[in-house]
Amino acid sequence: MLSVFTREWLKTDVAIVDGVIAGLGDYEGKRTLDATGRYLVPGFVDAHLHLESSKLLVDEFARLVLPFGTTAVVADPHEIANVLGTDGVHWLLDLCSDIPLDVWFMASSCVPASGFESPRRRLSPGDLDALMRRRRVIGLAEMMNFPGVISGDPAELEKLTLSTHVDGHAPGVRGNALNAYAAAGIRSDHEASDLEEGRERLRKGLWLLIREASAARNLHTLLPLLAEYGPGRIAFCTDDREPEHIAEDGHINSMVREAVAAGIRPEDAIVAATLSPCLWHGLSHIGAVAPGYEADILVLPDLVEFVPEVVLKSGVPIGEIPRPPVPDWVKHTVRIGALGPEQFRIAWNEAPGTKARIIGLIPGQIVTDLMLEEPVTRGGEVIADTGRDHAKIAVIERHLGTGRVGLGLVKGFGLSRGAIASTVAHDAHNLAVAGMSDAAMAFAVRRLANIGGGIVVVDGADVLAELPLPVAGLLSDAPLDEVLERSHAVLKAAADLGCEIESPFQLLAFLALSVIPSLKLTDRGLIDVNRFEIVPLAVEA
Repeated sequence: MLSVFTREWLKTDVAIVDGVIAGLGDYEGKRTLDATGRYLVPGFVDAHLHLESSKLLVDEFARLVLPFGTTAVVADPHEIANVLGTDGVHWLLDLCSDIPLDVWFMASSCVPASGFESPRRRLSPGDLDALMRRRRVIGLAEMMNFPGVISGDPAELEKLTLSTHVDGHAPGVRGNALNAYAAAGIRSDHEASDLEEGRERLRKGLWLLIREASAARNLHTLLPLLAEYGPGRIAFCTDDREPEHIAEDGHINSMVREAVAAGIRPEDAIVAATLSPCLWHGLSHIGAVAPGYEADILVLPDLVEFVPEVVLKSGVPIGEIPRPPVPDWVKHTVRIGALGPEQFRIAWNEAPGTKARIIGLIPGQIVTDLMLEEPVTRGGEVIADTGRDHAKIAVIERHLGTGRVGLGLVKGFGLSRGAIASTVAHDAHNLAVAGMSDAAMAFAVRRLANIGGGIVVVDGADVLAELPLPVAGLLSDAPLDEVLERSHAVLKAAADLGCEIESPFQLLAFLALSVIPSLKLTDRGLIDVNRFEIVPLAVEA
């Protein structure tokens, strides 16, 4: 058994009474589990995630991650909050009460993430205060409007007074700007993507939450910090993982496995996945195999694969997980007018040689490049071009039916034809579509409206594959196996159109997030995140 406090292995019995660890030592019990030759460790804890990124209702999510040893997660529900408001968050909280997975929540601090995004409605400090009164809400979720905090925006600073426990979100923030961000009371960050960025956070007293998501993969880059400083203020998180990524690779256990394979001591990797997230979040009753702690215990056959033979939740093996009902009011959230191909026309009357601001994808990251390239034009319009890997991209407001559409260009999808579209578009979750023809983009948008949201891949007027997500346009109400089958199908269909990058739909989703550098697109237009302002497509002379 691993003592996470001393990081040493002990040969001992573990006594459990009424779901709680009664003691370590020499015991006899009414029932025994022989774990001779095995390794006992606490259940894994995800320090920060968005349940909605799994595209699964919480019961199916629990069925997926519990066999991998995840027994507790800390969730920011800002995805569903952007679509359904506080009613949606309360509904999600209620869903989690009857499953054998501990789901702790942070109240979503930034709905919207910035003034450049258009959710169904904003969450006020009063809304957040009401959420903070729920039993399983333990703090304020990632403060994404880092420019607002750093500049002293009174509205953002008011939110920070609601809790002393605040998660951060500060991609690329360094130096005096990071000083200001931390001084405002924010004590963690999961956005560090290079070694010195992570080191600076640790030196300035922030908890470093190392993220290994589907689109943003920072684990291997930051592991040297875990080797150098140990797990004292470092914890693991998945943030946004696609269901097929979890099914094929695992959850938090996969981060432990990869860390150990990269040379990290197993004891340090396990602590970063158990005790550390609990210390950061003040969850003093879980995260250790010790007297008085909840008996969330994994029986591991080895310290290589980290796939448990047995998962005990509150001292008992996982049983049947009930299927919750899904009310009709959480569906039918895609409200757009009749959009035709003309909505995706980009007029270009600039002087010859004028360059455009183009969103440049960076594989394995959700940050983007701001690229300056001359667009391909025909008849006074910008067109998509396979030679330059320029695709058109649009974000369409879908909550209130305003008809507002933001247009731009993106480089890096590799599309040769057709279009891909999704109502999963962080964080306001308007409808995002990228394509090589206006007609295909319009068809993809209409299809998503017809199925109530989700992901679709089209070629001309043919649907190649789709994953319906009728719950808020974010979640499926189908069983896990069906979601995985359809998820694989949309990935294959995108590859058939030439898009072979990893997690293309997550990358598409993050292109609408206005608080991740450098260039993003919302329904209000192109956002230069570094300047934190709306900018035109054409670069000014």
